[in-house]
Amino acid sequence: MKPRVLAGLIGAGIQASRTPALHEQEGDAQGLRYLYRLIDLEPLQLDINALPDLLQAAEQMNFTGLNITYPCKQAILPLLDELSDEARGIGAVNTVVFKAGKRIGHNTDCLGFAEGFRRNLQDVVRRRVVQMGAGGAGAAVAHALLAEGVEHLSIFDVDASRAQDLADNLAHCFGPGRAQVGTHLENAMAEADGLVNTTPMGMAKLPGTPVPPALLHAQLWVAEIVYFPLETELLRNARALGCRTLDGGNMAVFQAVKAFELFSGVVPDAHRMLAHFQSMKS
Repeated sequence: MKPRVLAGLIGAGIQASRTPALHEQEGDAQGLRYLYRLIDLEPLQLDINALPDLLQAAEQMNFTGLNITYPCKQAILPLLDELSDEARGIGAVNTVVFKAGKRIGHNTDCLGFAEGFRRNLQDVVRRRVVQMGAGGAGAAVAHALLAEGVEHLSIFDVDASRAQDLADNLAHCFGPGRAQVGTHLENAMAEADGLVNTTPMGMAKLPGTPVPPALLHAQLWVAEIVYFPLETELLRNARALGCRTLDGGNMAVFQAVKAFELFSGVVPDAHRMLAHFQSMKS
């Protein structure tokens, strides 16, 4: 008998998320009873302080697991019983599986970003890269970038201590010298081969760009994790200059591929999930 899956996504401002449809349609294709629900903090008028109650409620209602997104990927860590090696190393969780009375945290964001990067930007120069943002998603992306051979990563964040914590974490995992807190964005951008945005800036509810357009240049490749809208202001400005780009849909799909497997125990069809996501483009 194939498993029944009841999953959900906890985050703020997630009404436009394509994740529920992505999971449910693949569940249908696999012949599973698969239900995926949004748990949006904004219309519920809740914040990260509600996480303990939400996790307990999900367990009591026999959820199989939960995806976790902004702003909860790091706040959820103390509420979990176990962490996968990836989640522990990155210091952020985007997938929680309820199993045998335990809450087990995983991180599929790192794998998701890396897969999209390999498929679309495999041949780019990766000597010096600027990353905007050092939150939960930023931590996962930074790990992926260094694992994919980026030689030097400059991390910029509105919270300098958070950027320093991430740089320290990366030094522990990858050795000293490969990541540092950025101090002068204009200089870093002038020397950069690539730019990655891991902040919420560019989302429909937070329009704008994390980097002034004047700092972009044609030799740059630009990657984004925001996917609603799929073409952010940053990507639009970059493409106008002729830059190679990677939209946020890639990370959204490939992190969901692994999360689907963790929830259901069934290996999904990644090509089919990517095609489904692309069919939902507005």
